[in-house]
Amino acid sequence: MRYPEIEPYDHGMLDVGDGHRVYWETCGNPDGKPAVVLHGGPGSGCRPGMRQFFDPARYRVVLVDQRGSGRSTPHAGDSVAGLAANTTAHVIGDLELLRRALGIGKWLVFGGSWGTVLGLAYAERYPERVSELVLTGLATDRREEIALLTGGLGGMFPEAFAEFREGVPVEERDGDLAAAYHRLLIDPDPVVHTAAAKRWCDWETAMQPGVPPLPRFEEPRFRLAFARIVTHYFSNGCFLPDGGILREAHRLAGIPAVLAQGLLDLSSLVGTPWLLDAALPDAELVLVDGVGHTTTASSMEDVLVGATDRFARVP
Repeated sequence: MRYPEIEPYDHGMLDVGDGHRVYWETCGNPDGKPAVVLHGGPGSGCRPGMRQFFDPARYRVVLVDQRGSGRSTPHAGDSVAGLAANTTAHVIGDLELLRRALGIGKWLVFGGSWGTVLGLAYAERYPERVSELVLTGLATDRREEIALLTGGLGGMFPEAFAEFREGVPVEERDGDLAAAYHRLLIDPDPVVHTAAAKRWCDWETAMQPGVPPLPRFEEPRFRLAFARIVTHYFSNGCFLPDGGILREAHRLAGIPAVLAQGLLDLSSLVGTPWLLDAALPDAELVLVDGVGHTTTASSMEDVLVGATDRFARVP
């Protein structure tokens, strides 16, 4: 069970360069163990419920809206101008800039879905700045995983995939659908990019049976920003070398990690949880029965809160 709702005790906008300003907030105990929360998507932004995975008496929790999303500016739902300077390397740099600005030496990294990819990439770049990892909705930078989400699951959801595929020009339907959708999403014509955002988010929902649709997918501005950012990343291989996270996982030796995966999470079809468990020197893989790609199921909440509670006792 998650902790009760809390409000931030501080927040701000960090100028990270390239015309971007990133929203951050801190909540819990100002003198507590630092932890940073990395949201999914990429492009979904942080939600208040993410604060509740930590004991507010023992943690200083940092939430950050990654470039183009949430309360950060420029927002990808308003303009495509910021996408050129929105890559994994940029966001990793933003996290380091924020860590230093907040006077934090080391922090626990908590992430889900794309937040797992970003968390692992950040930890491999700055292992000395990470005390522990708590990750869920497990994913890496492998092209095989992107291909699964943009076509490989079509046979499981044929009607939804047909609708998704028909959203791009005929000549592009057998190619890179993320790239095809991205071209539509950055089209200046509102009719074109609005329809593309709706179809992309409908497919995202279809791939998660048993998981309630995100209410934010009903918000046109959120939907457009989310679809623009995720296709920007997917069509560029998440701006990471294929399989690089697994190859560099040895750099995380000595960093305790809890990897929580729902057994009904379809990303398991390409073996990501087990590959990560084998590659990370100090990882514990926890498989949660009856749960898909979500953190809102009570059994998944128990695993994640149990992990942060355990790590709260580590100085």
